[in-house]
Amino acid sequence: MSAISAIFQNMPEIMLRAIVVGTLVSLCASLLGVTLVLKRYSMIGDGLSHVGFGALAIATVLHVGNASMAVSLPIVMASAFVLMWLTEKRRMQGDAAIAVLSTGAIAIGTLLFRLSDNQYQDICNSLFGTASMALLTDSDMWITVGVSAAVLVLFVLFYTRIFSVTFDQTFAKATGVRVGAYTMMLAALTAVTVVIGMKMVGAIMVSGLIIFPALSAMRVCKRFRSVMIVSAVLSLVCFFTGFFLSLLIEAQPGPAIIAVHVLSFLVCALIGFLRTRIRTRKSRGIVVEPPCKVGETGPER
Repeated sequence: MSAISAIFQNMPEIMLRAIVVGTLVSLCASLLGVTLVLKRYSMIGDGLSHVGFGALAIATVLHVGNASMAVSLPIVMASAFVLMWLTEKRRMQGDAAIAVLSTGAIAIGTLLFRLSDNQYQDICNSLFGTASMALLTDSDMWITVGVSAAVLVLFVLFYTRIFSVTFDQTFAKATGVRVGAYTMMLAALTAVTVVIGMKMVGAIMVSGLIIFPALSAMRVCKRFRSVMIVSAVLSLVCFFTGFFLSLLIEAQPGPAIIAVHVLSFLVCALIGFLRTRIRTRKSRGIVVEPPCKVGETGPER
């Protein structure tokens, strides 16, 4: 324990903030990702990340870059509610609504960034998180801690209801679960996770934090709880591997983290494929004896 405490004491404050934020964001994204992928809402995270880019552009134009979360959070959350409402009420196909919001937000954000002094640097930082983790402030860290804690507590408290809504909305309604309310809660939690994740990997890649851990875990696990546990573990492992790899090769942390997630998904997919092949061969190796006809005796033992 003394060695660990010594490491954290000697660690630069910037790196410590990045590790705290990255750990919490990775946990939140991995847990929400399982539910979103199973409900086929995974593209909502991608759409909201593009909306987040537009929100960052608004914050930059208003010269409130230090309080970008305060500007981004209500905009992304309102967009999440609109997307869920359009999908649930079937006013517009889900993929069409996501496409409209995504392309519109990117276009508006790019135009707004032209009004800033360092437009190309701002666009690069917002999209790819080039220097986002190095620019994390104490207020960003504490906002992330509070918001992430709220996401994790809500997810744990309403785990059983989220489980029922995820797999069978009809059964959930029959048992008295307010499906609409919990769907909107998932939308709000996803919006919050996207906003705090943009500080880590940028707007264009934050959806990877949500999708990849869930997809990887589903290749090696079948039960809902085990998928969630493996997803959380993989998310943390990929974050720390990608973060320290980016320091080693002097690369941007965002792309490095997502690249490790892609590699993890390929490894899990290979493991799942090999397990399926082994089970198929074992099932083919079982010899089933034909039933004996009336009056005949079975084979001698």
